Amino acid sequence: MSKYHTGTEEFRVNGEELVAKIEQLLHEGNVRRIIIKDKEGRTLIEVPLTLGVVGAILAPLLAAIGAIAALAAEVTVVVEKKTDE
Repeated sequence: MSKYHTGTEEFRVNGEELVAKIEQLLHEGNVRRIIIKDKEGRTLIEVPLTLGVVGAILAPLLAAIGAIAALAAEVTVVVEKKTDE
């Protein structure tokens, strides 16, 4: 029986790189939650992800992230990932 744990990673990206970074993370497949914060650390968007939901919300999610990218010069992306142990 495998045990699952979660870990987090943080990435600082500029607005132009934000959508590409999110797409890259989503293709990895083990992402449980994505949080995007502004320079001051305020949460702009928080999206819980599951395998069944990713396909259904991918286009609107990327549109919302694109809007954030247009407004923010620099953001922090916090990624919660599921890991096997």
